[in-house]
Amino acid sequence: MGKRKVFVNTDLARAQADIERPEASRRPRETVVAFGHSASARRTFDFAPWYRIGIDAIVLACQQQIERFLDKRDADVEVTTITVYCTEGLRHFFKYLAAHGSAMGRPLTLADITRDTVDGYLLYLRDGGWSTATQHLRYSVVKSVLLAMSRRGVFALVDSGDDATFPSNPLPGSGRHSKGEAPLPRKQRQAFAAAVKTSVMPLLAGDAEPTGTLLAYALLIVALHTGRNTTPLLEMPFDCLHDHPKQGTTFLVLYKRRGHTTYKVALRSARSGDRIAESTLTLRPTVTQLIRRVIELTEPLRQEAPVVLRKRVWVYRSRRSDHNGSVTALNFHTLSDAISKLVADHQLKDADGQPLRLNVSRLRKTFVTRVHEILEGDLVATAVAAGNKPHITERYYLRPGEEAQRNWQFMVQCLVDELRSGTLGATERTPVGRCSDIKTGEFAPKHGGALCQSFLNCLRCRNYVVTGDDLWRLFSFYWRVLREQPRTDPHRWRQQLARIPRLIERDVVAAGLASKVFTPALVDAARERARNDPHPFWAGPTILSDLEPLE
Repeated sequence: MGKRKVFVNTDLARAQADIERPEASRRPRETVVAFGHSASARRTFDFAPWYRIGIDAIVLACQQQIERFLDKRDADVEVTTITVYCTEGLRHFFKYLAAHGSAMGRPLTLADITRDTVDGYLLYLRDGGWSTATQHLRYSVVKSVLLAMSRRGVFALVDSGDDATFPSNPLPGSGRHSKGEAPLPRKQRQAFAAAVKTSVMPLLAGDAEPTGTLLAYALLIVALHTGRNTTPLLEMPFDCLHDHPKQGTTFLVLYKRRGHTTYKVALRSARSGDRIAESTLTLRPTVTQLIRRVIELTEPLRQEAPVVLRKRVWVYRSRRSDHNGSVTALNFHTLSDAISKLVADHQLKDADGQPLRLNVSRLRKTFVTRVHEILEGDLVATAVAAGNKPHITERYYLRPGEEAQRNWQFMVQCLVDELRSGTLGATERTPVGRCSDIKTGEFAPKHGGALCQSFLNCLRCRNYVVTGDDLWRLFSFYWRVLREQPRTDPHRWRQQLARIPRLIERDVVAAGLASKVFTPALVDAARERARNDPHPFWAGPTILSDLEPLE
């Protein structure tokens, strides 16, 4: 029979008393916390400047909590997050506490972490002139540390009522104030792609030395064509390429810290003229070749690298004076420096003529937006390509594209023309053609003056009229229906949509040509125009599914 494990009970009140004793509150021998290697450029954080200024008990407790996070004793927090706790949170919190203690004229203890102290810290952040998003970050990371301390009984937390230690919503609407990164417009994307491709060519020619700048350029190309996040790309292992069941395709496998999972991107390893319509995207072969080339060039360096870096792809020999000759890996800082150099060397500009703002997050937004355009608005497939849920992709990644802006300009111009001519609401043109009665027609709702939107029934309606000027609208509807066939349920296609192209060809086009209402040239021109430049109403990817409840 196995020996039963005995758990020793810990008196949390006694632990709190030990921390608050004067001898336990003095400055410890070691004040520097080492983070080790991570995607962050910061390796240490020194708590020494915050001791002996009247907040020793709180600083000591926070230092102990950070050390517990690093030892994975309280929560599985990533090292990059812990560095943010220290640099963006505790550093500013200690500044506020020092000023607060000086105003009170006495040293602060853990018992002083109350609602009044938290409210004062929020006012300090507000008066600091930082953006709402920055205020929210610096408050939330401090709250994370203090909550972990309270769960251990280090100080008494009030979790409800008017005196709750942390207010329920201290910065309302902070998410709306942060715009996030915007995808690169087409011209800027093309200029960046050309610049980074030219800059990375030395890495592919001969036995070039893999410098930090060249490796950063290679990482940017992978980011542009895969849409992955910064940390998984920086920590990409040398065995990231795996065989794919489909011939000529390779999996790029990356590790995602949040969620502790891996995700895959399919890369085409051989050229093929076939167009891929599946949700798993296939990329240009140069991406796979580039990754293999980098793995080949950095193989000797991995033998000399520190143990924690021996599985990384992006390793190089440092040229810094304090680390000259040592093998290191790309991090956020070196990547940012390489981006600045690329923008300066190639004079990359934004629409306002300012230096182009670039980072991996913006390249990810660009990738997702581009995929959404290629897949003609298929949100589910776009979310799969981005590695997110559809509602996350729709809310945080997708932005109206250049085509949407042109469509809005067209609609605004139409509205202005009707306002100037005094015909606003007088026209009875529909997105399909003309209608003799859009309020009481055959398929109109006939209640409350509502306008008819039963466009799928226009070709069967006795009130429907088509002139030569309406052919563009009609063929835009025609092509929209045909594009729906691959992703429409076969039963619904046969029941509702299959008849529409047939009726247009037979009852409108053929009849109009027979009666000489239309000419062949007019029909061909309208058909081709609608294919390449559809009417704005039918340019949207989801219009038919939106109209379905109305039928």
